[in-house]
Amino acid sequence: MLFKNLLLTAFGASSAFGQVSFRRISERNATIPGRFGCGTSEPSAEHINMSKMLAAQEVRAAYSGKPTTRATINVGVYFHVVAQSQTVAGGYLTDDMLTKQLDVLNTDFAPHSIAFNLLGTDRTVNSGWSTDGNELAMKKALRKGTYSDLNIYIQSKLSDDLYGYAYFPASVSNGSDNYFLDGVIIDAQTVPGGSRANFNLGKTATHEVGHWMGLFHTFQGGCTGTGDLVSDTPAQADASSGCPTGRDSCPDQDGLDPISNYMDYSDDACYEEFSAGQVTRMHSSWNTYRN
Repeated sequence: MLFKNLLLTAFGASSAFGQVSFRRISERNATIPGRFGCGTSEPSAEHINMSKMLAAQEVRAAYSGKPTTRATINVGVYFHVVAQSQTVAGGYLTDDMLTKQLDVLNTDFAPHSIAFNLLGTDRTVNSGWSTDGNELAMKKALRKGTYSDLNIYIQSKLSDDLYGYAYFPASVSNGSDNYFLDGVIIDAQTVPGGSRANFNLGKTATHEVGHWMGLFHTFQGGCTGTGDLVSDTPAQADASSGCPTGRDSCPDQDGLDPISNYMDYSDDACYEEFSAGQVTRMHSSWNTYRN
């Protein structure tokens, strides 16, 4: 995504924020065996408009010449383990496994002044909820904290063999269905030491929390259009698989595919970074919607 193109789309955004309606998009949810699968819905028109407005704010800040001070974001975390049985194989994760997952989040986000602090853990055995059934009822029963707190639901198996999904930040009303839906859901076997081959280093949570902090996929929009609305992530035709070093799916655009970016679909061992622009966007989103 070229900076001047982002500038044009950002300043072309409307100045009004609308109430966003969330829904899962089922046709995106089927995954290819052995490949990462994220069930986060495609950004709605409202979410895209919001990102354009944040991009405009970021452009103005960059041109102002004023030094940017970035306060550390401290995110309270609630883990909700939702299992089929009281066994690790059934999704009933131990405290040690959850600690390691939290450590991964802090390692990946700490360089960007974002910290995660555990506020509570609960465990529920429910065969329907543990396999991604009746999401809203589960969240209404389990959700804790405020809109600035991160609720992570860890289930034994997600529908369509997904690895995780999340909800973008938005203007929501306290107590509304959209308020309760907010949060991150991950497959229990994606945590450090889980059984998901190539995806058991805890990076699925990093990817989904990136969405929760306001980031789109790096391949959003393909080789044309506004992409992910972040100025320094190169255009990408589609999701990566494995760790395809040197991949260039948009040869007519600047830059190689950002295969090591947490918001692509690479293997966990390939994930290494957020871009500077993505970090700015996460802070912008936090200050706008969650702070």
